[in-house]
Amino acid sequence: MIFQPVLSPWLIALICLPLAAVAVLCLLKAPGLRARLLWVGRLLLVLACCALLLRPGIPGGTSQTLATDTDIVLVVDTTASIVAEDWDGDQPRLDGVRADVQSIIDEYPGARFALVTFDATADLRMPLTTDTTALASAMEVLRPEVTAQSQGSSIGIASGLVSDTLQNAASSSPDRARMVFYFGDGEQTAATEPESFAASAEYTDGGAVLGYGTAEGGPMRDTSLGDAGGSYIQYQGADALSVIDEGTLQTIAEDLGIPYQHRTADAAIELPEAPTTTTNYADSGEVGNVIELYWIAAVVMVLLLAVELAVATARVARLRGLSSRAGGDR
Repeated sequence: MIFQPVLSPWLIALICLPLAAVAVLCLLKAPGLRARLLWVGRLLLVLACCALLLRPGIPGGTSQTLATDTDIVLVVDTTASIVAEDWDGDQPRLDGVRADVQSIIDEYPGARFALVTFDATADLRMPLTTDTTALASAMEVLRPEVTAQSQGSSIGIASGLVSDTLQNAASSSPDRARMVFYFGDGEQTAATEPESFAASAEYTDGGAVLGYGTAEGGPMRDTSLGDAGGSYIQYQGADALSVIDEGTLQTIAEDLGIPYQHRTADAAIELPEAPTTTTNYADSGEVGNVIELYWIAAVVMVLLLAVELAVATARVARLRGLSSRAGGDR
């Protein structure tokens, strides 16, 4: 038997022991068998409440957890255009990226994730890890590049870093599958041609290129100090608009050998299944569990409270009957 108290054991004792003592005292002084039975029930009610707060259980229950033996590299665009306001109406595209990253985390439990971001340069923000809480935190604090420092960027600048990350993963864990998810709008603002991701194709077993933005484009706020809360960026006297380039995104998808998907807020993300040979229950093992017993105390409490309610109702009815008789005698 094990206990998982919902309150401090000292607090539970402080609540239950005085009540139990009063019930015992009243039981000893109760006149007649019926009164004693009622106080026995009340004592049991106090003890059941105490047992419920202690939350008893017995060890022995087990549950299996799903393991996805896959390394997933997330490649996220952090140029100023990632906060262009054409996601779900007028929200920044980064909101959609964050939501989709969370969906990927949920879809592949047990996977290892690496986070690569790119603007003027590419950075490995987080190496491969199973710590999805750290990944979610990294995405939450992710901000675009500072507008004043932007000098144009290439949508393929992260290709070398992605290739190196995948190669290192393949060398250290050749039995694990590898997936790549690319998040961006495909807008090439560097004067050069985008770098190719073809070198990563042989190490990529799945994933998707996810495109954000609209053909009409969305305005972008000045990201001074990395915060997208400033005024809108201007171009020739009007708000500068960032427009999705699905052609370049499709090229990245073809280089990696994975599908392209245009993302909108009103459509659920379509995620591929992890390679079947790497999704299993055996390697994840069984997680020890507890068979809860608090429900037994809860059932006892409900039954005893029902008895108390019936007794109280009978007494009220009897008192009303006596009151009616007394009024008639007058």
